[in-house]
Amino acid sequence: MKSITKKTPYLLILLMAGIILAFNMQVETAATESKPVMVPGNFSEVAEKVGPAVVNIRTEKSIQGGGRVFRHFKPGPFGQEDPFQDFFNKFFGGDQQREYKQRSLGSGFIIDKAGFIVTNNHVIENADKIQVKLKNGDEFDAEIVGRDSNTDLALIKISAKKELPVINIGNSDSLKVGQWVVAIGSPFGFEQTVTAGIVSAKGRVIGSGPYDDFIQTDASINPGNSGGPLINLQGEVVGINTAIIASGQGIGFAIPIGMAKGIVDQLKSSGEVTRGWLGVAIQPLSSELAAYYGVTDGKGVLVTDVFKGDPAEQAGIKPQDVIVEVNGKKIEDSRDLTRTIANTPVGEKVTVKLLREGQEQQYRVTLSKREDSKISGRPQQRPSGDELGIQVADITTEMLQRYNLPKGEGVIVVELDSQGKGAQAGVQTGDIVVEINYKKVNTVKEYDEQLQKIKKDEKIKMLIQRFNAGFLVIEIVK
Repeated sequence: MKSITKKTPYLLILLMAGIILAFNMQVETAATESKPVMVPGNFSEVAEKVGPAVVNIRTEKSIQGGGRVFRHFKPGPFGQEDPFQDFFNKFFGGDQQREYKQRSLGSGFIIDKAGFIVTNNHVIENADKIQVKLKNGDEFDAEIVGRDSNTDLALIKISAKKELPVINIGNSDSLKVGQWVVAIGSPFGFEQTVTAGIVSAKGRVIGSGPYDDFIQTDASINPGNSGGPLINLQGEVVGINTAIIASGQGIGFAIPIGMAKGIVDQLKSSGEVTRGWLGVAIQPLSSELAAYYGVTDGKGVLVTDVFKGDPAEQAGIKPQDVIVEVNGKKIEDSRDLTRTIANTPVGEKVTVKLLREGQEQQYRVTLSKREDSKISGRPQQRPSGDELGIQVADITTEMLQRYNLPKGEGVIVVELDSQGKGAQAGVQTGDIVVEINYKKVNTVKEYDEQLQKIKKDEKIKMLIQRFNAGFLVIEIVK
């Protein structure tokens, strides 16, 4: 017992040391496992895997308007009284319109072994000649299969006697902000340039068209990158590099491959893109409009007009309906509805759920083909009233024709007291008052009757239409 007692302190010390060492190893292991990899070791594997399917595109088009030399000297370096002007007029034909060749560069990627290549519409639009160069140096003349200016997408094709390398298509919907991506293309003509960055944002609207839904990235994108692929670390294309901001560095935009895939499939099969058409003019729901129409979650779009003879009118949809769902899919905003309908095949029946006077209703609508010439919106107007410093008038047939006003709905504001309650609340001359406290007013008489029912210090909710602004709700305390 005595000898065991002497050894006990040493055994305890060794035991404690072992426990501490094991604990530290577990902590270090856990820290290593949980610590995120901030930067991949390299992007070589991705570049080597995808590079052969990325192509350089060179185009040539004829432009009228004089050659480069002539345009450079007009006006000359001496202003309007240029002593060299007569010289160039004599030897270069004066103001004659001369034809010259404009050359441009872009990128693309092969999606099919048969030689189909995706690029941007603006890269090949109006081109007289399109040449494609592969990574191995092989060059081919290309022909346009189809293009879509609304989304800036195009499909071209080359004929090769051998099997071509193909890029794999990824899932842009699963992309997350902060995820690594790689861009490959020919910026400024430097072929097979590889740059890397992260997804900075999704769903960006940059005002380029009705179907804006861009991936924003800080991977370097420059002129010449247009049409090239944006790739994830698995070597799959998730976007088509499309746009840059001239005044911003490190900001580029790509079309999500999820949106592009359906368009490319249509171009491949028929050479054109057809989109569904509902036949309504719409506007977003402001918080005031959402409250006015009883849309508790603020999601949906307001129908401002229904085009005569088009699918929505035939199905029974009316102005001031609030569309909240299409085929069971929640509609977030105006762009969401536009994309949803556009991506639905022509001739297909869709179920539209809407709110009308606070009540849910459903309509089955057979979509027609969207024509770009069809009007997507119409001029509109807004409200007013007497003791509120507002003078209104009935809308005459002449007014309807002259100012393209909504037929038989509301009264028009013809004069305002700048110090009156109406003007202070935001009413403007030319506004059309459609409803007062949810009651329709189609004549001055109805307008006056509704105002008389409202007591002093009570709220007046006016639903109005304003030219180029759509429906608005204005609250005035009487």
